Amino acid sequence: MPSFIFTLARPLLARFWLLTRGLTLGVRAIVIRDGEVLLVRHGYAPGWNFPGGGVEVGETAEEALGRELSEEANATLTEPAVLHGVFHQPRFSRRDHVLVYVARGFSWTSAHPPNREIAECRFFPLDALPPDMSPGARRRLDEICRNAPIAPTW
Repeated sequence: MPSFIFTLARPLLARFWLLTRGLTLGVRAIVIRDGEVLLVRHGYAPGWNFPGGGVEVGETAEEALGRELSEEANATLTEPAVLHGVFHQPRFSRRDHVLVYVARGFSWTSAHPPNREIAECRFFPLDALPPDMSPGARRRLDEICRNAPIAPTW
């Protein structure tokens, strides 16, 4: 296809894609041990966040959670994580939602080695969180650890 046709069609294709695209779903794991929480710093976004990512086609949310924990944090669930809530994440799209789980049963032998996706992965004391932690992640910890009201958005 000649490039000028693609240039003309691109805005229409983008609108069509947004109108027909279904809900996108992600998962995040709040991994807690002995007064600490596991956080990752992505190479493509500022600040610290919980490990997680998108649910792939044909994958359950729990399978995605296990895969993302392994890929991003070198952690393995040893007991089922508990669903904390479902949150709308409109920053990227009005159709994005994220399932947030609390994991207390897991194995973690060492930090994930840095790569293009994960710049750093480590545990932080709950009373000494990094100042550049994601505001949404900070709200989730307040909900879980300080019984703050649960907000509907990330």
